[in-house]
Amino acid sequence: MKKILITGGAGYIGSKLVTKLLNLNFEVTVLDSLKFSGKALNHLYKFKNFTLIKGDVRNYALVKKLLKKNEFIIPLAALVGAPLCEKNKKEAIAVNLDSIKNMMKNFYSHNKIIYLTTNSGYGIGKKNKYCDEKSPLNPISLYGTTKVKAEKIVMKNKNSIGFRLATVFGYSFRMRTDLLVNNFVYRSVHEKKIKIFEPHFRRNYVHIDDVVDGILFSILNFKKLKSQIYNLGLSSANLTKIMLAKKIKKQLPFLKISVIKNRKDPDQRDYYVSNKKIEQKGFAAKVKLEDGIKELISVFSNSNEKIINNY
Repeated sequence: MKKILITGGAGYIGSKLVTKLLNLNFEVTVLDSLKFSGKALNHLYKFKNFTLIKGDVRNYALVKKLLKKNEFIIPLAALVGAPLCEKNKKEAIAVNLDSIKNMMKNFYSHNKIIYLTTNSGYGIGKKNKYCDEKSPLNPISLYGTTKVKAEKIVMKNKNSIGFRLATVFGYSFRMRTDLLVNNFVYRSVHEKKIKIFEPHFRRNYVHIDDVVDGILFSILNFKKLKSQIYNLGLSSANLTKIMLAKKIKKQLPFLKISVIKNRKDPDQRDYYVSNKKIEQKGFAAKVKLEDGIKELISVFSNSNEKIINNY
């Protein structure tokens, strides 16, 4: 039974990943401060192969002890997103970057790391050109910068796999509505209108279940994938913001879309991304954007749960 340590395992991606791995009989230890959600893992206490440690990745002695006990390390603990990092600069650097430096300093030879970062590191891509793993990194936020620097440190170790994630969407046990697709659908359901700045900014998207399956694929095929970085997104979902809004309107015809001119989006990312490299290794994201939108419409229409975003 493979032993896996997931830091930040009660988060948006973590809570779905931990659930899948436990159901497949992996032995999973989660280290999480539970700052944003204490209940995202409540459905997992029944599993004998599950351990939750309420703690902080800045507790270096504890992290070292956990590295020794586990084979696979998936460090998801981070201050995620540009607004949150701008608001808490010191903490962002300590959690997103310094804790990774410490982890890699204390790495054991039996450890294998799967590191998730964001393809926001590409910043502003060239028109009519897809960003691939060789494209220059130009992060335009503190969040992007800390993740890009941490990725560099991780990838110096040959027992590592790096995933640069497209913008994730879909339901999770620790829900977030600040992610673009989730946010647009949430506002479409509750406000019946969306305002868009800079409608032709481009992004790639990926469903949370595909992210989880991609990580599982990398655990099971570690030798084949190691020492490399891969973009992880849905290849049919390279879209502009206005294209995304129109896809939502197809399912919610009452939706009013207004484009605000002469206003800058605080998030200046603009790129299309190629996912060919991971697809050639045998993994391709499958969940269609339309299906994710449908799922989110149901979640937001029928649930009155208060969502606490992290910004």
